[in-house]
Amino acid sequence: MISQRHDIIYLYGNFRKPLILDGALGSFLQQSGLVADKYLWFSKINITNPDFVKKVHQDYINAGADIITTNTFRTNPVALKSSSLDIDINEIVNKSIKIAFDARMDRNIIIAGSNAPAEDCYQIERTITKYNLEYNHKKHIEVLWENGVDVIWNETQSHLDEIEIIAKFCSDNSLPFVINFFFDENLRLLSGESLNEIIEFVLSFNPIAIGFNCIKPSTFHRFFKNNELNYKYGFYFNCGSGNITDETITCGILPPDYVNSIKHFITNNTLFIGSCCGSSPSHTKAIKEFVNELY
Repeated sequence: MISQRHDIIYLYGNFRKPLILDGALGSFLQQSGLVADKYLWFSKINITNPDFVKKVHQDYINAGADIITTNTFRTNPVALKSSSLDIDINEIVNKSIKIAFDARMDRNIIIAGSNAPAEDCYQIERTITKYNLEYNHKKHIEVLWENGVDVIWNETQSHLDEIEIIAKFCSDNSLPFVINFFFDENLRLLSGESLNEIIEFVLSFNPIAIGFNCIKPSTFHRFFKNNELNYKYGFYFNCGSGNITDETITCGILPPDYVNSIKHFITNNTLFIGSCCGSSPSHTKAIKEFVNELY
């Protein structure tokens, strides 16, 4: 299934402005009336309703996205083992990525292979063994890459042990990767380390960029105002109403308000800009229009 891979840095260099990342997949499917699986989140929809997932990818592309994220947030071994879905990881990841390829067609769009935390994103205590944690990420990343994604997109990462496994594995295998951090109001990961400390650690593995996702714009502001981001970075913030950890997610930040909240975070080192939970193609369109005006 692998076609010619698209280089995110090459595309960025040609545009000479931040690339537009798509918005929410899972929560957008939820807002569209589809029901999440307890363990697989909305990745099961790749099997039960692939045409709908393809349409969402296409809607984001038509709204201006330069990067679309595969609906593989919960196709990892730990999630599959817990679920009742009798399917091999290679099969479900292949189907998920094929949907993104079909949506992209021959357009110059980056396909980012989503790799989530092994367990729940906001879970502080680990319940699986170190061996299973390591196998989970190595296997999922391996299958994502074998099926042709352009970049390994590690999302909502907030535990040092997972981040270390991911960064080392991608670096050792020369895989282009981005690690997107989730952190608390004290600018610490859920495993307790300071955000600055972990960023410096990950940079030693030469990622394409450092990202920040699923936090509120106000949380990122606490970090941004006191730190000089002298590396390529990107962000896609939570647009949901209520608490970030709510299971039912609805839009809480309208597209114009979201754009207003992110304007001052854009610098010459901004590689990508998107939106996270609660967002829609309307948010992507608003970001695209603003970036086009700015540049």
